[in-house]
Amino acid sequence: MSQETPSYGGQAVIEGVMFGGKHVNVTAVRRKNQEITFLEVPRSEKSWVLKLRKIPLLRGLVSIIDASAKGSKHLNYSAEAYAEDEGGPKEESKKQKEKKEEGWSLGMMLGVAVMGILSFIIGKVIFTLVPVFVESFLFGNAFDNYILHNLIEGAIKLVLLLVYLWAISQTPVVKRLFQYHGAEHKVISAFEAGDELTVENVQKHSRLHYRCGSSFMMLTIVLGVIIYSLAPWDNLVQRVVQRLILLPVVIGVSFEVLKGTNAVREIPVLRYLGYPGLWLQLLTTKEPKDDQVEVSIASFNRMRELDAAIEAKGYEQTNVTGGILDPAKG
Repeated sequence: MSQETPSYGGQAVIEGVMFGGKHVNVTAVRRKNQEITFLEVPRSEKSWVLKLRKIPLLRGLVSIIDASAKGSKHLNYSAEAYAEDEGGPKEESKKQKEKKEEGWSLGMMLGVAVMGILSFIIGKVIFTLVPVFVESFLFGNAFDNYILHNLIEGAIKLVLLLVYLWAISQTPVVKRLFQYHGAEHKVISAFEAGDELTVENVQKHSRLHYRCGSSFMMLTIVLGVIIYSLAPWDNLVQRVVQRLILLPVVIGVSFEVLKGTNAVREIPVLRYLGYPGLWLQLLTTKEPKDDQVEVSIASFNRMRELDAAIEAKGYEQTNVTGGILDPAKG
């Protein structure tokens, strides 16, 4: 990928895909009647957020929390569309649909964003602390080497993650979500390769991608063991407090390493640094069907189309760089 090529990010949603552009975020969803509908949300970046995004280590936490907040509305849109199709309600008139869209007041949007942030934070805290208590219960009195305790804790965390991902991937809805996740990666890879975005061309690409949030999850486990081992602890309370204090550090460092592994992926030896995350994507992505790839292409093309239209009106252009795919859920 050339330096001039924008580094777009995306997110799989229920029966669809969301892509974040320079000026707009677009979600495309396949409805039960096979129609593809869109949710188009202009991007409004606060100046202080843009400044924080330029600070190493801190930018990772800011970017991921921001993505969690903004992605929540798109997930909510796809969930409502899915529920509507499954419930089979009466078809809404154009006026009713417009009224429904107007119902997204600032307060409602803020509420959805807050819930997205809280879900991310609570999820990270639970996933960080549960392995601590499990390891302490099983091996707390077995030995005194805290680094060995940290290694076992990391192993438990990895096992819990793999079991969780495998279990949810067995459900029909999540399996299709993971297929759309694969479709999203394929479109990004095809675009970065300079290929025309046709279903045939996109399907030739791998469903795995270096910038995926799944790679980020793997890095937080591996780097967490290293970072936590730099600060000794004497009891369970100290251990828990240390994990909570250092969690933002782990997230920040993992984000920087993820950007680094993506930057060196074309170097024969260094490209292997990103392989653990790619292996995890074997669980979080599935090979998509052609109609799912079609939805992903539609979302990406609509996003690019709207970006171009906005820039044609004289809006200031800001390059999209370092985008992370599925930053919140992996």
